[in-house]
Formats: sequence, structure tokens, C-alpha cells
Amino acid sequence: MTHLIPVAALFFFQDANAAAPPPVNNGSAIMEMLQNSGPVAMTVLGVLLVASIFSWAIILGKWTSFRRARVQSRRFLRAFRKATRLQEIATVSEQFKPSPLVNVFDEVYETYRRQSGGYGPPSNITALERAAQTASSETLTAMEQRLTWLASIGAISPFIGLFGTIMGIVDAFHGLGMEGTATLRAVAPGVSEALITTAAGLLVAIPAVIAYNQFTASCRDFAARMDDFARELLNSMEEVALRPDQDPVERETARGIHH
Repeated sequence: MTHLIPVAALFFFQDANAAAPPPVNNGSAIMEMLQNSGPVAMTVLGVLLVASIFSWAIILGKWTSFRRARVQSRRFLRAFRKATRLQEIATVSEQFKPSPLVNVFDEVYETYRRQSGGYGPPSNITALERAAQTASSETLTAMEQRLTWLASIGAISPFIGLFGTIMGIVDAFHGLGMEGTATLRAVAPGVSEALITTAAGLLVAIPAVIAYNQFTASCRDFAARMDDFARELLNSMEEVALRPDQDPVERETARGIHH
């Protein structure tokens, strides 16, 4: 009797090996699941694809503009501190236009020219401060444009993918009930196809959330830089000391620019 146990065990393992499914290539399996997806899943994947393209367009555009703004801000600040007259900066400020600091300078300088005609110390420093605050606020608002789309895509995409998954699972179990076969082999393909939409939602949401956080931090950094530059510019205007024998053409000289 005992010599039959190894024989039975051999047959058992042979049957188990024969029943084991062959290894499946993950790439071809995903493509097969996409081809077999229902209309709801394909619609969800289409929506997520559009959201992903729009998100990456915003990300690349903002990354390029913020990079140019940083480079031009450093160059403009060096030129501003080397200049001896505000008029010198006003004539070349257009070259550094991507910099948000240029908008602050142009607005303050234009207000200064309306006050004093471009000569001598400013007559109303409070008006210059308000002009700097207005320019900073408008520039920051322009830099923050379309960032809310990244936040919305990052927040909504997982739920869109989850909706596709839920509907796919509902269809899988509905088909299982219609066939009357309650086996894992019967329900697993439908469930795996449904889970693709959740994975797609996460793939769309994660880059959008990361980019939104990074760009928001960059906007805060630019806001601080504009405030610091506005104070430096106003200080340079307040420190203008005109000599009685100074030529009127030289009355724009700001000693504080070198400080």
C-alpha cells in the first residue's frame, strides 16, 4: 500500500504542472486587455489621455517660461545694480522682458516720471509703493495662469479612473452572473481590464500634482523676489541726493543703485 503513495504524488504534481498557465508577457497582456475593454473603459481612457496631453502641455510651457524668468531676472538685477542712472535701465529693460522684475521697474519708473518728469527725487513715495504692489500682483497673477488646471487634473483623474474600474467590475460580475460560472478564471479577465483605468488615472494625476506643487513654490519665490526688488528700487529713489550745482540732465542719478 505504501508503494502507491509516491506514484499518486507523481500524478498529482504532473496534473498541477499541466494545469499551471503559461507565462504571459506583460506588454502583450496589457495590449490585449486594452483591445478587449468595453466602451465605458475606452471612454474613460480617452478622457484621461486628453487630460494627460493638456497637463503636459501646461507643464512644459510653465517650465520653459519660469526658467527664462529666472535667467532674465538674474541678468536684469546685475544690470540694475551696475547702472548709475534709472534712465539707463529704462532704455534696456525691454531686453529682460521675461523677468517679472522688469514689470515692477517699468511701473514704478513710469509713476516716477509722471511725478517729477524724470528728474530729481520722487515727490510721493507712497504712490510708488502702490505702483510696485500693483505690478507685483498683476505679474504674479499672470504667472499663476493655468496652474489651477494642473490642480484639477491631479485631483480628478484618480476618480475618473476609479469610475472606469467600478463600471468594469460591474460589467464583469454581471457577465459572470449571466454565464452562471463562479470561478476566478471567469471573472479575472474582466476585473484586470477594469483596473487599467485606475492605473491610467494615477499616471495622469501624479505628474500634475508634482508640477503644481513645484510651480506654486516657484510663484512664491518670484513674489518674494519682486517684493525685495521693489524695496531696493524705492530705497535707491529715496536716497537720491542732489547737489545744488548739479546739471539738470544728471538729476536722474541714483546713488542708491550702487548700494
